[in-house]
Amino acid sequence: MLARVGESLYWMARYLERAEDTARLINATTMLLMDMPRGGSFGWEGLLKVVGLDEAFHKHYDEASETAVMSFLIQDERNPSSIFACVRHARENTRTFREVLPRESWEWVNELYLYTSTHQASALDRRKRYEVLTEIIRRRQAVVGLLSGTMSRDEGFQFMRLGRNIERADMTTRVLDVSYAINLPYQNSQYYDLIWMSVLHALSAHQMYRRHVGVHARGHKVLAFLLNDLLFPRSVRHCLHEIQFALGELPGVEPMRRLQGMLNLVDRADYRKLAESGLHEFCDDIQARLADLNAVIAQTFFRAVHPQKMSQAQFNLN
Repeated sequence: MLARVGESLYWMARYLERAEDTARLINATTMLLMDMPRGGSFGWEGLLKVVGLDEAFHKHYDEASETAVMSFLIQDERNPSSIFACVRHARENTRTFREVLPRESWEWVNELYLYTSTHQASALDRRKRYEVLTEIIRRRQAVVGLLSGTMSRDEGFQFMRLGRNIERADMTTRVLDVSYAINLPYQNSQYYDLIWMSVLHALSAHQMYRRHVGVHARGHKVLAFLLNDLLFPRSVRHCLHEIQFALGELPGVEPMRRLQGMLNLVDRADYRKLAESGLHEFCDDIQARLADLNAVIAQTFFRAVHPQKMSQAQFNLN
């Protein structure tokens, strides 16, 4: 496979996953706002730091209000990680290399683009936001289902698998870290359980958590499930194992070595301590390691081609 084709498939998968996961993060934030206790507040500046876009935001906006932040994350094309920008980039990559993809994939990605472009303004309204973003998530999942059910497990599929799971692992840590932007009026509050419940809902993990862990959303148990459960497809460990399998089907040693360091980090984590303090720094560490893995993958497989305009570094904490 040509390096430029492999890179485009890798980034197409990342763009689609990033669009969905940004929608999930915003939905989690919206639910938290609705459940916020009296005296509590949500720091929109903190949310921008969680997604690593605070500097990019302040180049175009003066104040981090809810309206400005939602506009920046949903529809602003000056933000290469906005939902609309990601869907547009994914559409372009799909159009350019649709000869290596199932025929229907172009039609479904194009429909996702048309829906997003038509409804992006509605998503700025808090009353309509959840519905619009949930539909974007649903349509993106339909594309993934199509590709998974109709595409040969060749090199192209493995590059898409790499991109999807690197992006998914990254955003899972960011959804977990959303509590960084929340200020509660008192500590050890029952509302911390609501925060963890919102995190589970954002990742469509609530039902599986109840089935395999328990009814109550306790911080350390949620962290253990979403970071280290091998069977849940949005856990960091599951994503890392998917990356490991895809790398095993491709040439190159260095990406696998970098991946092993992350697996060891997740294995050694003390989830009870992280639930009390240090979660932000832990998530930051994983995100930095994923960015490093992305750079190694680019050097190993795509170094002969011109790099994409958007890179993982633009979506990482400084």
